[in-house]
Amino acid sequence: MGLDQNLASQLKSIEDKVASELKQCSDLDALQKIKAYFLGRKKGKLTQLIKLIPSLSINERKILGPKINQTKNKLLTLFQEKEKAFASSNVKSFFDPTLPGEKPIYGHLHPITQVCYEAEDIFEKMGFEIVEPFEIDDDFHVFETLNIPQGHPARDMWDTFWTEDNFIPITHTSAMQNRILKSVKPPIRAIVPGRCFRHEATDARHEHTFYQIEGVYVDQNISLADLLGTLLSFLEAFFQQKLKYKIQPSYFPFVEPGLEFLISCVICKGRGCATCGHSGWLELIPCGPIHPNVLKMGGVNPEKYSGFAWGMGLDRLVMLRFAIEDIRLFHSGNLRFLEQF
Repeated sequence: MGLDQNLASQLKSIEDKVASELKQCSDLDALQKIKAYFLGRKKGKLTQLIKLIPSLSINERKILGPKINQTKNKLLTLFQEKEKAFASSNVKSFFDPTLPGEKPIYGHLHPITQVCYEAEDIFEKMGFEIVEPFEIDDDFHVFETLNIPQGHPARDMWDTFWTEDNFIPITHTSAMQNRILKSVKPPIRAIVPGRCFRHEATDARHEHTFYQIEGVYVDQNISLADLLGTLLSFLEAFFQQKLKYKIQPSYFPFVEPGLEFLISCVICKGRGCATCGHSGWLELIPCGPIHPNVLKMGGVNPEKYSGFAWGMGLDRLVMLRFAIEDIRLFHSGNLRFLEQF
């Protein structure tokens, strides 16, 4: 049986099992357990198949990727229909009008969480695996494995918190890059979304706590064109529009050369506004080809493999998506702000 037929058989088996489980499901708690078993973000049966996509060839992805997405959408529809059925049947046949009313409980995901999930979905469809970072890490992984040895002047670029036992609340999710390089044999495609911490003064554009999506891509014969195509494909899918882009030189010790990826301003469409400093361009993503020293530290032969990495500010994407002018609102606990999302 070929890979196409084998996967089709597995998808059909999952659909049949879900349909059978839903027929026997009697309450909302049981429904949530079934949903987590098949669609859980880490260990769901269908999620495990999605994680196979990066290992497939380009032709296999074109054939099998849409089939997996169709099955995922079908299962989501089945679960939504079952939830609606439970909601409509959960009406009491008798109520006492003299009893005090109950305040409705409602809520939703934080806007940063909403956008993070959306970004993860886009990258998963592009064949990337999601890796969770350690929020507290050591100097070796935060700096040394990224070509920033002790005493290197580039360390001044990061305003770093330190614990009393010399650990670091991570300044960037790039701290996971060395572990990824050591644990996965190329080709490697991974993103690391997570929370970062820096000891700096806060204002409308800067926070001591923020979110970042680190990206790592390693394979044979990787060029700058692969980097540009990957970032542009993500941003156009995220903003749902065609974008102009350009790159400019910068400096980051873990890439060579260091680059800034800029896009035409999504607020003013390139005409110039306060958000883009009236330039028509947004400096959005620090990136570049991975430095050979970083590959060596990860046990990857730079003579055989090459790759690229980036560190994308998630808060920045949320601010652009919803035209938010002050980053401090995200952690303010202001319900008037949060209820808008």
